[in-house]
Amino acid sequence: MNYMVLVIVCLIFIAIMSALAYYGYTKTNSRADYLVGGRTISPFVMALSYGATFISTSALVGFGGVSSLFGFSLLWLAFLNIGLGVLVAFAVFGTRIRRLSVTLDAYTFPDLLGKRYKSKFMTIFTASMIFLFMPAYTSIVLVGGGRFLQESLSINYDIALFILAIIVGIYVISGGIRAVMYTDAFGAVIMFIGMAILLVVTYQVLGGVEAAHKGLAAMKNMVPEGLVAQGHQGWTSMPVFGSQLWWTVVSTIIMGVGIGVLAQPQLAMRAMTVSSDKSLYRSVLIGGIFIFFMTGAAFMIGPLSNLYFFQQSGSIAIEVATGNVDLVIPMFINQLMPEWFIYLFTLTLLAATISTISSLIHLQGTAFGEDILKNVGVKKILKLDTTRIGVLIGVLAAVILAYILPPGIIARATAFWFGICAAGFLPALIGALFWKNATKQGAIASTVTGFSVSIIGFIFFHISESSAFGISQAIFGKEALLGFPWTFVDPLFYALPLSALALIVVSLLTKGRIELEEEELKENV
Repeated sequence: MNYMVLVIVCLIFIAIMSALAYYGYTKTNSRADYLVGGRTISPFVMALSYGATFISTSALVGFGGVSSLFGFSLLWLAFLNIGLGVLVAFAVFGTRIRRLSVTLDAYTFPDLLGKRYKSKFMTIFTASMIFLFMPAYTSIVLVGGGRFLQESLSINYDIALFILAIIVGIYVISGGIRAVMYTDAFGAVIMFIGMAILLVVTYQVLGGVEAAHKGLAAMKNMVPEGLVAQGHQGWTSMPVFGSQLWWTVVSTIIMGVGIGVLAQPQLAMRAMTVSSDKSLYRSVLIGGIFIFFMTGAAFMIGPLSNLYFFQQSGSIAIEVATGNVDLVIPMFINQLMPEWFIYLFTLTLLAATISTISSLIHLQGTAFGEDILKNVGVKKILKLDTTRIGVLIGVLAAVILAYILPPGIIARATAFWFGICAAGFLPALIGALFWKNATKQGAIASTVTGFSVSIIGFIFFHISESSAFGISQAIFGKEALLGFPWTFVDPLFYALPLSALALIVVSLLTKGRIELEEEELKENV
């Protein structure tokens, strides 16, 4: 690559992003502006910001690499991303979130739940879960961007992480959600162009759609023996039903991320930024097309990289990447695409990284400053705004984790965050939006149950995490307490039902008592 050209391209990109961030800064004159954009963001900007926040380097690099291992089965996740993550999230959940946030004068996700259930505990606990666990997701988005820059630009991985963190921190601290969403929208346009070109060129190089799929299907005997033993039946087929690989693909990746998207606080907040339900309805088409070209393209390109690498070198993708799935997509692009596209995709990955991290860091900052500290009576620390202090802490935590996390972690960490959000937040959110009999006690029981059971499952039952944590081994002398299939069943499968059951049962048990107390209060008055 011509590094002078690259530097010029990146400087132009950063200049445009900085100009948009500054524009957002000039429009940020109040607390409502900083937190929800004054509720006046256009549906076009909202949809693109939502998509850019949703689709990060974890999808383009992490899940693209994982799909090179597991095959087209991950396309079911793309289907859920569009059906649940856009259609239901905008037209069903989004409209009610917007109306409820206006009615309750709520500006953050924890604030929305806390005011709906009239519970300061709900606000603080929800915000604490966001502030404590979201850095794990934020860090892997940084890892995805850092890995691409490392592979494409041949620069030190640590330097790449540092540069990305500095850029994001400046945008979020200065301009709030307006700066975040304006830069998101611009980044989304670049991401869309980059992935559309990559998908078209991939099929073109492999002889067209039919030839590419037939060629990949014919490589069934190239699947590594270890994966065959786990249930792999080729890159164009689903794994054997009930096998180890089937549980991993379906319960952790497809269902964990596909359902978890409905309970993502940073995505739910996007619905609070528009002025009307019509804006959300108009956003559906834009968001659906964008998500299709992002996730759908990544989950098609990943498996097809096996055919390309086999034609070029006689090896499949995971062998070329020396076992690190996070390097599959960067290496595939570097070998397949012309030099000019590397510049474009560098911007695509930068846009994906910056857009998602900026939204996550903004959410962590508001959780720390608005929802935790202000609810316990702390409004400033050393005369500094607590929300911006939260932003700085979030950036530092993400960078530290990005340095210490092991290779190939992107998709797994994403599924972890989406899964615990689904179990911890989704029943309480559904109750807040659709069930008038949901009580404060029921919501608290649901949220605490969802997070607790999820964390216990990851520490003691789900082998990929329990073996890494080592707590089960230290206490009980074995990596996981239960045998197959529980070692590969994502905790979402039992944590979410238990969380929903807690909401329903406790709400029904406490509803009568609350009504009785209210009736006694009226009589006394």
